[in-house]
Amino acid sequence: MGTLALPLLVVLTRRVLLITNPASRRGAALERAAMRAFERAGVACEVVRTERAGHAGEIAQARGRDHDLVFTLGGDGTAMEVAGALAWSGVPIGVLAGGTGNLLGRALGIPRSVKRAVPSLLDGTVRQIDLGVVLGRRFAVAAGVGIDAAMVQETPRWMKRRLGVFAYSLMATRAALRAVLLRRFFAVRIEVGGEVIERRAAAVMFANFGAILEDRIAFGPGIVVDDGVLDCCIFSPTNLRDALRIMWRVTRKDFRPDPSILYKKGTHFRLTTDPVLVLQADGELLGPTPAEVTVEPLAAHLLVPRR
Repeated sequence: MGTLALPLLVVLTRRVLLITNPASRRGAALERAAMRAFERAGVACEVVRTERAGHAGEIAQARGRDHDLVFTLGGDGTAMEVAGALAWSGVPIGVLAGGTGNLLGRALGIPRSVKRAVPSLLDGTVRQIDLGVVLGRRFAVAAGVGIDAAMVQETPRWMKRRLGVFAYSLMATRAALRAVLLRRFFAVRIEVGGEVIERRAAAVMFANFGAILEDRIAFGPGIVVDDGVLDCCIFSPTNLRDALRIMWRVTRKDFRPDPSILYKKGTHFRLTTDPVLVLQADGELLGPTPAEVTVEPLAAHLLVPRR
């Protein structure tokens, strides 16, 4: 479901747009590597560099539909700006790793090496996936409050540049331990499908993909990207033992019933927290709660490698 074969893609492709973020990790070197990979594949592409936050979406909106394919080279923020701008357009998007987390590319199984990713995607297939929407921004992987937002907010730039995605893992562990040991929980109220859920939590996530980091961390059971719903995952540890059990289960894909974990599927959620918290979506900090979280079924067309 949601996957379209794309035979003879390299032969048929004539117009490729590459949107790059020169401020991302090793931006200039990666751009050169991408251009060489397109040349080896016999595909000419137009390169446009972003100049500020939000510019990738503006470029995609203005020029993306004039091309057969649009590639992004940057972090998850760049990829999601483009995916959001081209939602419902049918233009396939190829995501090249150029940032710290590269959560979307990893979730799609795209090689992290630009040299390998370009031919893999040019010879790949198109997969339609749902997109979530929160505070006016679209997201592909997950949005949330609590530990994950603290991780995004507190990871310093120098650590991201030196350690890459490992920096996020370190800061996520730090945020989780701090929340539990210092009992920094928050009250959450979620309205979905006529039901009201109220709990004290350390983290709340609205997941579109079921797992991240090459399936090392799984959010919950039965989460797929093309079913037209989002999965709300509420993590409510009360002590260190609960927190360690949750960490064990999400890394082992152990989804047995647990008093500290609650899952709920839906298409429209209303999220309220006390105190007010900052939301993140695909690694980008957005705005404060409360917020509406909705889904746009099969809105994005993404290039994925053939399996």
